[in-house]
Amino acid sequence: MSAVEPEAGVEALAVPAEDTLPDGVRPPRANRTIVVVAVTAVASLAAGVALSQLVVSPAQRAAEAAPPEPGLITVPVERRELSTDLTLRGDALYDDPVPVSLEAPEGGGGAVVTGRVPEVGGLVEAGQVVLEVAGRPVIVLPGELPVYRSLRMGSTGPDVLQLKESLETLGIEAGDAGSDVYDAATSAGVDALYARVGYPSPVAEEGAEESVAAAQEALRAAEEALAQARGELARAAEGPPRSERLRLDTAVARAERAVQAAIDAGEPAEVVTQAREDVAVVRAEREEALAPRDLTPERSLRDAAERGVADARTALDEAWRAARTPLPAAEVVYVDTLPRRIDSVMVTRGATVGGVALTISGATLEVLASVSSADAALVSEGATAYLMVGDEEVEARVEEVRAPARRSGDGEDGGDSGSGGDRREVVLVPLEITEEQRAAVVGTNVRVSIPLESTGEEVLAVPVAALTAGPGGESRVEIDRGGTTEVVVVETGLTAGGYVEVSAEGLAAGDLVVVGR
Repeated sequence: MSAVEPEAGVEALAVPAEDTLPDGVRPPRANRTIVVVAVTAVASLAAGVALSQLVVSPAQRAAEAAPPEPGLITVPVERRELSTDLTLRGDALYDDPVPVSLEAPEGGGGAVVTGRVPEVGGLVEAGQVVLEVAGRPVIVLPGELPVYRSLRMGSTGPDVLQLKESLETLGIEAGDAGSDVYDAATSAGVDALYARVGYPSPVAEEGAEESVAAAQEALRAAEEALAQARGELARAAEGPPRSERLRLDTAVARAERAVQAAIDAGEPAEVVTQAREDVAVVRAEREEALAPRDLTPERSLRDAAERGVADARTALDEAWRAARTPLPAAEVVYVDTLPRRIDSVMVTRGATVGGVALTISGATLEVLASVSSADAALVSEGATAYLMVGDEEVEARVEEVRAPARRSGDGEDGGDSGSGGDRREVVLVPLEITEEQRAAVVGTNVRVSIPLESTGEEVLAVPVAALTAGPGGESRVEIDRGGTTEVVVVETGLTAGGYVEVSAEGLAAGDLVVVGR
């Protein structure tokens, strides 16, 4: 072969483009084989490159496992209000719950509820009817002494004083407030009370009105007998009437003239003596008639008549007292503070009352939390507190810090460090609470937070971890200035919740302080 044959061969292998071939003419088979081989080589090359990315050498693996270059851990300076809080748990309830028990009606009748059944959640005011039993009202009055008897005219004691004071608070006159006697003015005050609540006054004992009428008639008869006895005594004390006196005087004068006439006429001595004897007789009769009488019988009759009148008056007074308006024990109940809230009702209309009919409590919702004496010393009355009601925070006021009143050991607090038996009770009152929140919180144990110390406003604050101590004991923070850091001496304030109040010239909210590396 000649030297130019290979080139001629190569030229012979050149594949013409398909679009240059006539219609119906395909490239030679040898040319197609070359194309397939080329495509296969390119695919193998790509697969090899991809596979090489998945293969990691031990040296490369060790290099990738090495820790990264150290850097700064920073947080921004914030503006926030800081406060230290005492966290407690407390029971939410209405203050001073009181069970209301009713006395059985007088006369032995059944205590059947006939109306005025209250609703739970309603308020009870002084002078209000809380229940109707056997058609009669049960009236609530302010007072601490429980009812233990019915009161009527002539009753005396501390319960009468309490009744008078209760009526006075309602603006009803009840008589001398310093007197413990249930008198006519007190009875009239009870009448006014029943008129106010819309019920007729309690009636006196059966037959009381008839007794009054009979006593009045007996007094009239006794007074007439006394008048007659006094007249008889007066007449007996006066002696004979004037006509009888004149008759006796005339008889004496005539007898004396007869003696003188007998002497003047020279009558025999026997006649004169007889005339003188007649004078002695009429004179004796006159002396006897005019002599003071023994009035003992008349005085006895008068005294007896006076006693009869006194007895009749006493009987009338007793009958009159019995007829005055009483206050039955079954129709009143005393509660020390009013108004009150009805917590529960144990009776329904038509039911027979037996024992406790309902419970009432103060209208003020309270939260009672137990704390150690050491923590209680940090809490002042009137301080602001916060209650967690559901997911919402409700502001409250510390009403009182006292010895446990009704409970001991209730309510565990989150910050108690005191001894187990040395406890105090913190009473808190919500300031603004919706009815929905009130209904949800009553009877539950809630979280209570009482701020003990606060900045009072937003201040610059950093995490406590950002503080470091300088060689002189000063507090410092390290600020990241974007590639370089600057150590700044700061004044610290209140520390609370992991943050500390700081201040320094040039320090501002948003500056990044270093808390770690």
